[in-house]
Amino acid sequence: MLSHLRPAITLIVVMTAITGIAYPLAVTGIAQAVMPAEANGSLIEKNGTVLGSALIGQSFTSDRYFWSRPSATSPDAYNAASSSGSNLGTTSVKLHDRVKADVGKLHATGIAGPVPGDAVTTSGSGLDPHISPKFARAQVARIAKARGLAESDVASLVEQQTEGRALALVGEPRINVLKLNMALDALKT
Repeated sequence: MLSHLRPAITLIVVMTAITGIAYPLAVTGIAQAVMPAEANGSLIEKNGTVLGSALIGQSFTSDRYFWSRPSATSPDAYNAASSSGSNLGTTSVKLHDRVKADVGKLHATGIAGPVPGDAVTTSGSGLDPHISPKFARAQVARIAKARGLAESDVASLVEQQTEGRALALVGEPRINVLKLNMALDALKT
């Protein structure tokens, strides 16, 4: 019996050492050497203080800032510990009612015309840090008024912060809301 157990136990110990210790350490070491910022969470700092991550959205509610898209995480918005979508389908009455209410709220804040989809829908993870340039442009008038800035200055900032498609082919143009709001704070008011 011992002759059958010894190879099995040895294999478990060896595979645990390789896949549970050596491989993770190697991958971590390579990541730290090749792309340290990304390996450490793509943190965004200002004056030595971490303000957030370029990979995880934040909730902004003040009229002085660009708003992020809705988050489906709970119990709080943009809770990275509970990353998830709402799992409500396009025929869901609950989703329809929430979107209709959100569109009404956005129109009440001064956003005119059709509301961009990302302004009222959550991302698959519920943590998306980006909004579309269309949603950002829809917020320009509100922010300019709240900050006493010219709309052209705020609109120019939106254009400067717009990230294009990856490799000019993949994805859609987008804007990181935290970075945009940091640039907005840097403007003289």
